[in-house]
Amino acid sequence: MLATPAKFLLRRLGLELRRLQHEDLSVPSIPDGHLYRPHYCPWLGDSEFERYYQIAAPRTLVSRHRCHVLYTMLQQCLDVPGDIWECGVYKGGTAAMMASFLAASGTDKKLLLFDTFGGMPPTDPLHDLHQEGDFADTSISEVKEYVGNAEFCGYHQGFIPETFVGLAAAQIAAAHIDLDIYRSVLHCIEFIWPRLSVGGMVVFDDYGFRTCPGARAAVDEFFKDKSAYPLCLSTGQALVFKSVA
Repeated sequence: MLATPAKFLLRRLGLELRRLQHEDLSVPSIPDGHLYRPHYCPWLGDSEFERYYQIAAPRTLVSRHRCHVLYTMLQQCLDVPGDIWECGVYKGGTAAMMASFLAASGTDKKLLLFDTFGGMPPTDPLHDLHQEGDFADTSISEVKEYVGNAEFCGYHQGFIPETFVGLAAAQIAAAHIDLDIYRSVLHCIEFIWPRLSVGGMVVFDDYGFRTCPGARAAVDEFFKDKSAYPLCLSTGQALVFKSVA
């Protein structure tokens, strides 16, 4: 029991102390019970996902549970017409994970990878906290070596949207957008959304991160007059499904 002065201080701060109630305290042994923390966390015990995550882990800043979102995105979109795009590749960790998954699935989908492969382009001081040249500790040769130059991987080096030239007829099943900054995210979704197949989805990696306010601003601006709406995930990502043309 908290002493009265402590309770008073909490109330003054607008806080309240409550005993934690877990939904499953009265539930007996259940399948995969060790993965409930307190809710089901498959990214902590799915052996197939773990195999793919270990491919990504050495060369990505994307956390385990965010990689699991990408893994389920690929599963969901295997039968959706179009290719898989990743915009913002950095050192190639998630690209390598996705390439490995696609190779194992036997799909004929291509994996298109877009990045400067040399650091961030000029940023917008009104929206962004990142600076030009951030994340420059990579190169296209290093990424190609790690991801592999498989027949179904396409590398597009340069600034967005210039790197989209020649891809107007593209059909996209799913896209992972990890660009961090306002203009790049906005240009990216402006190009991708009209070419995204019905049933496809886009994952924005940094929508909910304090370090990337421009990314969220771009997503919210683009979708404010669309029928689709970003689903903000507890991982910090946002997910948007395309249900109508």
